[in-house]
Amino acid sequence: MESENHTEVSEFILLGFSEDPKLQPLLFRLFLPMYLVTVLGNLLILLAICSDSHLHTPMYFFLSNLSFIDICFSSTTVPNMLVNIQTHSKAITYTGCLTQVCFTLAFAGLENFLLAAMAWDHYAAICHPLRYVHIMSPRRCGLLVLVSLLLSALDTLLHSLMVLQLSFCMHLEIPHFFCELAQVIKLTCSDALINNILVYLVTSVLGGIPLLGIIFSYVQIISSILRMPSAGGKHKAFFTCGSHLSVVLLFYGTAFGVYISSVVTDSSRKTAVALVMYTVIPPMMNPFIYSLRNRDMKEALRKLIERTSFL
Repeated sequence: MESENHTEVSEFILLGFSEDPKLQPLLFRLFLPMYLVTVLGNLLILLAICSDSHLHTPMYFFLSNLSFIDICFSSTTVPNMLVNIQTHSKAITYTGCLTQVCFTLAFAGLENFLLAAMAWDHYAAICHPLRYVHIMSPRRCGLLVLVSLLLSALDTLLHSLMVLQLSFCMHLEIPHFFCELAQVIKLTCSDALINNILVYLVTSVLGGIPLLGIIFSYVQIISSILRMPSAGGKHKAFFTCGSHLSVVLLFYGTAFGVYISSVVTDSSRKTAVALVMYTVIPPMMNPFIYSLRNRDMKEALRKLIERTSFL
């Protein structure tokens, strides 16, 4: 098969969900509201936390960072898909494709680490309430976010440098709506063994360690809750963790869905749908989960809306 060096590659073709022109307007009307809800919902959460001094606590500090990352994560893929639908174009430049790969890896990694940090925050609050202020000091919270950022940046840089060494074949068609790392590697004419090993190794380490941390935190939390003598205390503790646990299940559930669909099926359409569930649905649902189940957040949102209505 004829191949060409990656420096000569001008663009990739994103096949998306369907090549049927009649479905394109429907897809646009479906994903545009979802994107707007994602951005506006997370922006409201972010503004409510920043404007209400009662929410300047470690839990809401992490939540504000999570909302910002969700906006960025969704904005990495969905706007480009909407533009392609409207312009009837499936092309994305080589630079644009690699940029999507980088930002998708970075924001997914950041969300992964932040969910683990939020689990640790709940663990400290419930299992060590007397030492909570010391354990989750502002300095340590900032350090957790900084370490998460550095690890995600290192992961992104490593994969990007490896992809830049690849040469690509002539038919550069990606059967998804954005440039996903595994699909980009599949298009190479080079030996991608090291890249594939790196993907599985880094994903296992940087994805597995935070997940194990979350599992450990909740094992300790549940054990501590069950030892509480008061039924009211148990209910309050479970209610406190409910929103975060829902977000964790949604994020990792859709991530495992993507992995399983790519392993058990050869259908690129089914994998594309699974990727939507992973990249679009969690960022859209997170504001609803935290605002509907949290009295403090609902009160902060009410104050924010009232304040803006008088402007």
